[in-house]
Amino acid sequence: MRHALVDIVQREELRDADLRGVSVTIGEVRASPDLKHMTAFVSSLGPGDPQVIANGLTRISAFLRGRLARSIDLKFTPELHFQPDISYDEARHIDELLASPEVARDLRHDDEEGDR
Repeated sequence: MRHALVDIVQREELRDADLRGVSVTIGEVRASPDLKHMTAFVSSLGPGDPQVIANGLTRISAFLRGRLARSIDLKFTPELHFQPDISYDEARHIDELLASPEVARDLRHDDEEGDR
């Protein structure tokens, strides 16, 4: 499902103003147990607000669903829902914390004690 959505977003001319010129990435797609709803977690590969991207994709979800129906082999084409993917922001925040002088000092201190 994720690969099919990525192909559609890359190939099609998306006419929503918030999606023009934005490189959209779909990090994960989660399906409901009955496969009738799919939630895609989206962000941009460059500048761009993930919430704005999710809102733009939600506005064109009927179009995307129609294209998806041609790409997948399911009894029903699922309703599409889009959420901003904040996992990249969280990972960057953790990297920044680990690189901070206070944490680096504590990590060096723990390593020195482990060598004894």
